[in-house]
Amino acid sequence: MKNTIQWKIFFILLSMSLVSVACVFPYVITLQGDLLRTIGQPLWLIGIIQVAQSAVLFSLAILGGLFFAKRIGFHLPLLEAVAEKKNWKAILKDSIAISFLSGAMIAVIIYAVDIIFTVAGAAISTHQTYAPVWQKLLAAVYGGITEEILLRLFLMAFFIWISMKICKRTSPTTTGIVASIFLAAIIFGLGHLPLTASLTALTPLIVTRAIVLNGIGGIMFGWLFWKKGLEAAMIAHFTTDIFLLTLLPLLFR
Repeated sequence: MKNTIQWKIFFILLSMSLVSVACVFPYVITLQGDLLRTIGQPLWLIGIIQVAQSAVLFSLAILGGLFFAKRIGFHLPLLEAVAEKKNWKAILKDSIAISFLSGAMIAVIIYAVDIIFTVAGAAISTHQTYAPVWQKLLAAVYGGITEEILLRLFLMAFFIWISMKICKRTSPTTTGIVASIFLAAIIFGLGHLPLTASLTALTPLIVTRAIVLNGIGGIMFGWLFWKKGLEAAMIAHFTTDIFLLTLLPLLFR
């Protein structure tokens, strides 16, 4: 572990994750404030507890993710360049355009497919407004950072590593990578069910909606992690959330 983990990258990712947890809290209060108040504790205390719990969770996820990423030959090129004082600007320039365009494309596809689910009888919709724009912008920071750490850096890399062990290989196969991308994307969709359940009753259609809509993004984010690095997936995820939560609703309201 000592020879595998780049500690500068670990602490950068951990700091980013904790900031993003703090960023999403106003949005969570708007959506689930009544439910949180039933706990019987002040919201500020709940927030502190959440950050403390997140520090433990993300420390473990980042450690595991960096370990597995090293084993499967995946990289965090931008953060590695920053940590090693290399030309990070060139790396950012190489990936930012495709990341932004991918994120925008994913958002448009998800928005269109969500309309189909709404017409089919889904009780909620991606373009419904529950919170002010500034809270949605902060929530996008959470999605772009923490969900990519958990779902791509840790979970997807873990699945690829497991596939290597099963196939007794020293490097991942394309089949193993693609299967891991899809599996992580499905889990990504299922992970949104608790929030969905707080907004509407879970039905087969609602569950399918969560898997499909989030799976669309999860597949593309996984592909970007594979081809361009974790940072590209983060930028694309952030862009997707910005479009879904703010720009597209303004254009088509």
